[in-house]
Amino acid sequence: MPFISDKNKSAASGGGGGGYLNPSKIQSGGNVRFALLDDQPLEFFECWGETADGKSKPFRFAEDPSPEDIQEEMGADYSRRLNREGTAPDKVKFAIAVPVYNYDTSSVQIMQLGQKSLINELDSVSQMEVYADLLAWDFVLGKEGVGLETRYSLRPAPRKKGAQADIETAWTESRDSGFDISRLLTGDNPFKAG
Repeated sequence: MPFISDKNKSAASGGGGGGYLNPSKIQSGGNVRFALLDDQPLEFFECWGETADGKSKPFRFAEDPSPEDIQEEMGADYSRRLNREGTAPDKVKFAIAVPVYNYDTSSVQIMQLGQKSLINELDSVSQMEVYADLLAWDFVLGKEGVGLETRYSLRPAPRKKGAQADIETAWTESRDSGFDISRLLTGDNPFKAG
């Protein structure tokens, strides 16, 4: 079964601190091992807003937003971040977020992917018969290079021996504490209710 919905497949093709596993925070030459905790990621569109004093905040939408949708959501306090050239608003990007068990931190985190190469690789793996149960495998995410020269790799790996009980315990504790990834869309804390 595909990891990315047919509805958003085209958005993913072409051109962690705290509770988040962020691929861009991995050191060049480094990698992180994780296990997926859900085989249905939260799919959304994201753009960044900035205040007059330079504070940044992500704005996420369930559907590809119009410029009017973005302005309405950002309100008077935020304006859209400009592109690298400073000539136009930065593009809205398709992204996914999925709960994972990070072996390095022995905890549940949210892995958000906006890198199309990683989204497409995970989707490709999900469609291979041998990996039909994505939740039974570990994944190793690697990074090489910096800035515009960054390259990511993602490969499945057999589940670490003896890790399943730790993964299940951490995931149960997170859900019991009120974990709800959909709160990313409202700007609320996905790890705690209220």
